[in-house]
Amino acid sequence: MRANCWMGRDTLEVLEVPDPHILNSRDAIVRVTSTAICGSDLHLVGGHVPTVKKGDILGHEFMGEVVEVGPGVSNLSVGDRVVVPFPIACGACFACQAGLYSVCENSNPNAGMAEKFMGHSPAGVFGYSHMLGGYAGGQAEYARVPFADVGPIKIEDDLPDEKVLFLSDILPTGYMGAEMCDIKPGQTVAVWGAGPVGQFAVASAYMLGAERVICIDRFPYRLNHAQRAGAQTLNYEEVDVLDALRDMTGGHGPDACIDAVGMEGHHPTPALYAYDRVRQTTRLETERPSALREAILSCRNGGVVSVIGEYAGMLDKFPMGSLMNRSLTLRTGQCHVQRYMKPLLERIRRGDIDPSFVISHRMPLREAPHGFELFKNRQDECNKVVLTP
Repeated sequence: MRANCWMGRDTLEVLEVPDPHILNSRDAIVRVTSTAICGSDLHLVGGHVPTVKKGDILGHEFMGEVVEVGPGVSNLSVGDRVVVPFPIACGACFACQAGLYSVCENSNPNAGMAEKFMGHSPAGVFGYSHMLGGYAGGQAEYARVPFADVGPIKIEDDLPDEKVLFLSDILPTGYMGAEMCDIKPGQTVAVWGAGPVGQFAVASAYMLGAERVICIDRFPYRLNHAQRAGAQTLNYEEVDVLDALRDMTGGHGPDACIDAVGMEGHHPTPALYAYDRVRQTTRLETERPSALREAILSCRNGGVVSVIGEYAGMLDKFPMGSLMNRSLTLRTGQCHVQRYMKPLLERIRRGDIDPSFVISHRMPLREAPHGFELFKNRQDECNKVVLTP
């Protein structure tokens, strides 16, 4: 089969690789019909996530048709259309029973590797380094899906791929980011990052009752997307964000702040951005946490900071004093996608949201490296790329 493979830092190739096979009784094989490039994939391509090996197949947002099932899978049949959640979860461990699927205790065969970096291991993830299991990803013609009796959700034929594909990751991620804010009627939520996850966080905050959502970014076309999702917007290269948010909230600051940026944040202050960039490049820190710092400093006293942007390791100059002294609540986590797939599918069916609004580019799998270049460099107003094998 053909698959998009990591061949070294900033180097991708679509190669012929062996087809996947059933390895365990709870496996399924899915013929991929749609897959997408995620902002988190850019961290892999840029070499910011350790334990990625030459030839690894990328991709954790995918859906398709079941073509084979193991003997332990009774809920799926050959021919079913399914969306596959990016965290791999067993459904039976303490974490899964608590609905914390992204920290499943049984799905990462390389847990010892992750424990050295994080203390404890999260779940295995498709196409996201050997530290998180070494599983082949979904930017391919076929994919093996472990624990297929727990993860994939069946989709009826009346909904096209583009309306449901993002149930695999970014729609539940944006929704969980808003849900962690404990939004009350009349509240204001600020979202850092107007990429697809940020756009879904904006839409989700409104679905959960926010009165006003303010989105911060520097790319006009992404800010336009956020405006179409209902947000007021701030371009942080044109205004001082902390001052602007105080002015917009009567001096209090937003009730909740969502970091939808993560480890490769940009900052308009050249000295601070250069500091983080040098330390990240020389591996003295793994993150550029400019959005997180600003979200903490901007949030009102007693408010909530929700972090859904991807972080991989250690960061510098974290404003712990602000977090502690102002009674802020910090909530974060890789999305527990399996928890949200059915409720969000119902919202899509009711017309509460059509997730396809984030798609800007569609191309065949063979053009995946070009899609990554567009997405990484914000070329041609690239917002979200969907690939079809």
